[in-house]
Amino acid sequence: MSSGESGESKTYVHGYGEREAQRLMDQAESVRDLIHHDTEFPTDSRILEVACGVGAQTVAMAQQLSACRLVSFDKIPQSVGLAAERIRAAGLQRVHLLAADLFEAPFKPESFDVLFINYLLEHLPDPLAALTSLKALLRPGGDLLVVEGDHGSCYFHPDTPEAIRAWKCLIEIQAGFGCDSEIGRRLHPLLQSAGFEDVRVSPRMVYADESHPHVQHQFVLQTIVPMVEGVRAEALAKGLMSPIEWEKGVADLRETGLSSRGTFCYTFFKASARKLG
Repeated sequence: MSSGESGESKTYVHGYGEREAQRLMDQAESVRDLIHHDTEFPTDSRILEVACGVGAQTVAMAQQLSACRLVSFDKIPQSVGLAAERIRAAGLQRVHLLAADLFEAPFKPESFDVLFINYLLEHLPDPLAALTSLKALLRPGGDLLVVEGDHGSCYFHPDTPEAIRAWKCLIEIQAGFGCDSEIGRRLHPLLQSAGFEDVRVSPRMVYADESHPHVQHQFVLQTIVPMVEGVRAEALAKGLMSPIEWEKGVADLRETGLSSRGTFCYTFFKASARKLG
């Protein structure tokens, strides 16, 4: 559900417009406590945030871990610029931003205590290669923190055929790039395959109904619906749905965040691991 890195810059289905930048900020804020309430590392830990995009998670991490040193990078210079603006606006210190490619990152081996990877792996055709490359930047005994969504974990009510189909278009289009929007469920074996130890995965479910109006508005209406709307042109071009079916599907999906009868569920997966030896 994030933006911008290396091969991912070609496979990021949501684009890099202003609307997407705002969607990412809304998403980060809507699940901030859910994802990061237990994120903590020792004072002065040197943390590398990979593919920081527009800085949605950078702000959250820098505020949560103000005693740590954060280095954040992204391949897209425009995104790095937006991230820098947000860091300045928040008055945050100890954050260094730069434009760099994941596979050509200008850092010395074993120079970080923590690697933070957020909503990136789902957009990479070869996430294992990325993890293997990044692992070299982590010191022995250092920590890895990964957060990914899983589009297959989504369910909602009312679940009309058109709404379900519109949601599945998102999954199919991403798969067409060779990427896996359901990667959350396989984080544990993926991190093990990359050679990390002590892998632990924690599911984080977002649930919205009328008793959670803030979640309905910020997560469903401002995050989920715009994310689906963003693949409209490609879904129609590929003939996955007709224009009429698409419009009804998106309207029905929006209704899950508006109606008193509407409910929406989605699960993120937060994984931690360690580089030994």
